[in-house]
Amino acid sequence: MDTITENTSIFETLKKYFGYDSFRANQQEIIESLLSGKDNLVIMPTGGGKSMCFQLPAMHFPKTTLVISPLIALMKDQVDGLEANGIPAAFFNSSQSELAQDRIIKKVMAGTIKLLYVAPESLPGLSKITKKKFLSCIAIDEAHCISSWGHDFRPSYQQLGILKETLPEVPIIALTATADKTTRQDIIDQLNVPDARQSITSFDRPNIALEVRSGDKRMDQIVDFIGTQEGTSGIVYCLSRKNTEEVAEKLRHKGFQANAYHAGLSNERRNEVQNNFIHDRLQIVCATIAFGMGIDKSNVRWIVHHNLPKNIEGYYQEIGRAGRDGEPAHALLFHTYADIVQLRKYIEGASNEEIQVSKLERMKQFVDATSCRRKVLLGYFGEILEEDCGNCDMCKNPPTFIDGTEIATRVLTTISQVKGTEAIGVLIDILRGSQNAVIVDKGYTSLKNYGKGMDISRKDWKQYIIQLINQGYCELAFHKSNALQLTRLSLRVLQEGLKVNLTAPVELEEIPKSTAPEKKLVSVSGGTGETLFDRLKELRSKIAVENGKAAHLIFSDASLRSMETIKPLSEESFLTVSGVGQNKMNKFGAVFIKEIKTFQREKRKKSVDTFKATFELYEQGLPVPEIAAKREINATTIYSHLAKLYLDGFAVNLKQYITDEELEGIRKAKDVLDNSNSLKPYFEHFNEQMAYHKIRVGLTLLEKPE
Repeated sequence: MDTITENTSIFETLKKYFGYDSFRANQQEIIESLLSGKDNLVIMPTGGGKSMCFQLPAMHFPKTTLVISPLIALMKDQVDGLEANGIPAAFFNSSQSELAQDRIIKKVMAGTIKLLYVAPESLPGLSKITKKKFLSCIAIDEAHCISSWGHDFRPSYQQLGILKETLPEVPIIALTATADKTTRQDIIDQLNVPDARQSITSFDRPNIALEVRSGDKRMDQIVDFIGTQEGTSGIVYCLSRKNTEEVAEKLRHKGFQANAYHAGLSNERRNEVQNNFIHDRLQIVCATIAFGMGIDKSNVRWIVHHNLPKNIEGYYQEIGRAGRDGEPAHALLFHTYADIVQLRKYIEGASNEEIQVSKLERMKQFVDATSCRRKVLLGYFGEILEEDCGNCDMCKNPPTFIDGTEIATRVLTTISQVKGTEAIGVLIDILRGSQNAVIVDKGYTSLKNYGKGMDISRKDWKQYIIQLINQGYCELAFHKSNALQLTRLSLRVLQEGLKVNLTAPVELEEIPKSTAPEKKLVSVSGGTGETLFDRLKELRSKIAVENGKAAHLIFSDASLRSMETIKPLSEESFLTVSGVGQNKMNKFGAVFIKEIKTFQREKRKKSVDTFKATFELYEQGLPVPEIAAKREINATTIYSHLAKLYLDGFAVNLKQYITDEELEGIRKAKDVLDNSNSLKPYFEHFNEQMAYHKIRVGLTLLEKPE
């Protein structure tokens, strides 16, 4: 590794080691803050670049950055990814021998490791180096695990609060993809970093299409959906271990590559499934939520939820495992009444049962939403999306809306009158003019809005309020007994008269109280070989196997797409590809450039061959429809071949395919359309009455008259 000096800019490091020309949202500010010695709390969506926020600064710090993560099974892959970029890194966990652990500790003492990954349970084993003398920074990944308010609380994280006490001058950066306001404050309190700079990047992942369906015949629906995904990688999340086994078996029976993953399997089997998936040897994993947290696989193209998740945080984190490379991805969620019953059973008796029930209720409200789902999702985390996303099922098939501005105004003014201290039920009681003990004892009968909602039933009021929550006009404060509170958008309704659209209430199921081979897909590691992307993907897979690395650690799908677009034929142009740094250029540049050149050469030869085949049939006197039939090519393409052959000097009589009147019409249209060579403007000019092939023939004859 080349030495980074104090004069090396973070932009130089970004390009040289990570292959990017610019930072993503908030990354630069976070990195600069951390390098200045400040504590940071970073809330950034999966795929948003959280790791960069501590990996890049680690290159500039003089000593080691300690990374605390619960992801023991993935530490090797994370370290492999860093080493692939030329960054010295290691992991420390219980799977290693004492000798191996001792070697790592000595490397940290010698200052030859930039990043050291460790699980919180293994932290006591690093007591020799958890000192200012050896550490420049501490990064705590999946930081929501420290909070009992979060969705994935882990007691082992609670010991981390002592780090700031023992190392007060070492900056701490805590990172997570999912944390509401309450959880964020709890993370800060638990880690003893009251002055931490908070950075909350947009939770929006616009490349992920959101879709929710009823669970009726869901297995048939899942099979049909996966069949449209062209062999891409995906995860099916299930509610129970039994479900994962059953779903995986049914998918295998249909010809898909699928395996189950759950806590009931042996460590060896879980590692095998996970590694096969990461290395593109397995297309589909059917898993409980134990799978995928922090998984470093950028080319997961879809997520299916076989069952309703228990909360929005978990759902958001799970769908975030798709599309981390920024390419299009799809999240499909199925739900049934039985899912609610089962989840209530799981929750019953938990120490934070009330919180979990509230979060389950919000999850159900998400699937019942009649507005843009992304608005609901982002609104849950306190982010308001002003415009509909256009990439969810509600946006693509919107319901019929009514003007709900007056209804919204009644709700929001009532929230204001009770100073944001009451939950949905009490607000409805006020609007409905109830005289129960709570309303009377708190003096709510004297409120201006008391009894102003008697024209709407209790059930309908509840649905209207849920819609307002889902659209961000108000929000639930879980840590304040589910009190409804106003948002920035609320004030626009009350002060500016912003119009609110609602849908008429429908019959919804209440959450119950708990009582006691048909089609083979192409391999996920490669495509058909017909496109440059397919060829580069096959090459990447071959190199990955030879090096014993996961394919995405060679290059991500996004990098391959960039190569397909740029078609770099030199080292200089190859370095302009997104995700290509100097280290990867040195290792893999030559072989990928060679493959691109080979593909282009073969493509040119194939192009010559296909035109030649068309001309040979033309010379036999066959009409265009027969040539198209013999070649199994669209007739319009044959006309394009003939036009190209004509321009290249072949003896092709194009005039037989167009009348003089039609040619003259195209000549006049060319003047009107400023000599455009695009076919569509002509097609529209002739009111879609002249076929595309005639336009192509006419323009060719005008370009080179016979």
